[in-house]
Amino acid sequence: MTPLFALDDATCRSLAEAHGTPCFAYSAAAAAEQFTALRAVLPPRVRLAYAVKANPHPSLLACFAALGASFDCASIGELERVEALGLPPGRTFFAGPGKREAELRKALAMGVRVQAEGFEDLARLDALVDRETAVNLRVHPAFEIDEGNRIIGGSGPSAFGVDEEDMPALLARAANLRHVRIRGLHVFAASNQREASKLLAIHGAVADLAKRLQETHGLDFEQIDLGGGLGIPYAPEQTPLDLAALGRGLSELLAQHPWFKGELVLEPGRFLAGPCGVYLARVVRIKESRGTRFAILEGGINHLIRPLLTGEPFPVKAVGRGEGTVPYTLAGPLCTSLDRLGEVRLPELAAGDLLAFGCTGAYGLNEGMTHFLSHPVPPEIWVG
Repeated sequence: MTPLFALDDATCRSLAEAHGTPCFAYSAAAAAEQFTALRAVLPPRVRLAYAVKANPHPSLLACFAALGASFDCASIGELERVEALGLPPGRTFFAGPGKREAELRKALAMGVRVQAEGFEDLARLDALVDRETAVNLRVHPAFEIDEGNRIIGGSGPSAFGVDEEDMPALLARAANLRHVRIRGLHVFAASNQREASKLLAIHGAVADLAKRLQETHGLDFEQIDLGGGLGIPYAPEQTPLDLAALGRGLSELLAQHPWFKGELVLEPGRFLAGPCGVYLARVVRIKESRGTRFAILEGGINHLIRPLLTGEPFPVKAVGRGEGTVPYTLAGPLCTSLDRLGEVRLPELAAGDLLAFGCTGAYGLNEGMTHFLSHPVPPEIWVG
């Protein structure tokens, strides 16, 4: 089981003294371990495309590239970061609901597989190419999605993809395009799901959707992109994802759909990057206010916004202090009452104490409100 904290207390203390706080530190060993463990259980026909939005740190991208990863990008900035890796064409995907022409041109120049979100993407691509070009089409499915938060959005209205019921009309229009051909299906329908059975139920529904589209409209799918959603624990009592069960289930899924000869694609971001990161910040002051004890820290939602978005804190410990029972509301330095990092139990704290937040390798600094109040951007340290 991957620990909640990738770095031990001695390393955390040493990094804090050497680089100052607040700071982020990433363990190369932990990142490689996550990728290798997942890759080992998957069938050969499953491609791993790291979701760069989880953490675009260049050393992290290089680590995954060396292990054979493909990459899922969602902006021209992410495309440029992956381009710097010098990968051959065919190892990058480009998704996102609002692609601009400059981004599409960049993707085409890189030999990237575009995940079209609607007819607009298809038409713009068709105008930019002069030869047959394969794309994947993102579909917003009609089936119910069992998710724990609002990040994906369920089966209601969505800015992403083509509503499943609108597919016949879209495909009729797409048949008139000169060069663009729909050769893949893309469905992203889970977020931080730690139950393999629920992930596999979604994957099965996606495969069934692909089969219906193939039978009804004659689509020849080379890829079925199942999206991301592979979850990680954020607390000791949470059960990690059963990788062996996931691998077996995907093998069975392929066997159940002999009509499909192509490859499945997974887009894990949080699963691969989350466990490799630690955020270090010191206590600035302790305050009692009407029955609540606050620990006010050097950094808050400007560096870690996930607790505000999801209501779930990152795991946190007082470095070198062991377990604790004192209740604290962790507050950051920003001038807003929204700046909260969770309600936790820690040892008795004092100004200067060092706290370590685990699992911050994904959706940490790159998701935070970094420029709000113009606090200095914390350094990111790559630990080999």
